[in-house]
Amino acid sequence: MTRLIVARHGNTFGPDDIVRRVGSTDLPLVESGLAQGRALGVYLKQHNLIPDIIFTSQLKRAIETAEQAQATMGTTLPQETLSIFNEIDYGVDENQPEEKVVARLGAETLKAWEATAAVPPDWHVNPSEIIQHWHDFSNQIADKHSDKTILVVTSNGIVRFAPYLTGDFVSFCVKYRIKLSTGAFGLFEKESVGDAWRCLQWNVRFAHPTFSD
Repeated sequence: MTRLIVARHGNTFGPDDIVRRVGSTDLPLVESGLAQGRALGVYLKQHNLIPDIIFTSQLKRAIETAEQAQATMGTTLPQETLSIFNEIDYGVDENQPEEKVVARLGAETLKAWEATAAVPPDWHVNPSEIIQHWHDFSNQIADKHSDKTILVVTSNGIVRFAPYLTGDFVSFCVKYRIKLSTGAFGLFEKESVGDAWRCLQWNVRFAHPTFSD
């Protein structure tokens, strides 16, 4: 049985910060984000989900989340960074305050992004490419790391396409909200290379007062 854990990095904004739509901008975690990373590690350890291999994006927030998780899991696994897990480019909305993004696009456009990953205008996103990256990556780990547990730490715009691995994204969207909260994760598994991935858990969150959506 191969298990794939896909996690979203922790918080990059504190309670007094202006929340911005951040994609390629390389922000570190704030203190609550570091705590979320540690909470992720505690949960994985307590539920026998300690990974054998860790992959992250090349961005600080993903790398630091994985590092904090390892600190509480008590592991020192190498963390391989992959550009395919770097966050999307929000185009004209990159690094803009969220209220300004809502004003430009409208609430319904953003609602469609959250519900079905329908890309808003002027964002630099290629869904087909992201989906193919997930399929290629998942096939590689199922082939090379069968019966292992793999952790991927990435970002909001990338992780919402991971459910395509199930082979039925539409049904997944009916059952779950595709957006992962910061610091949360989803768990997939498959028995053999030719099988579809099954989603066992999605948007697993932890009891922490600073978690955000």
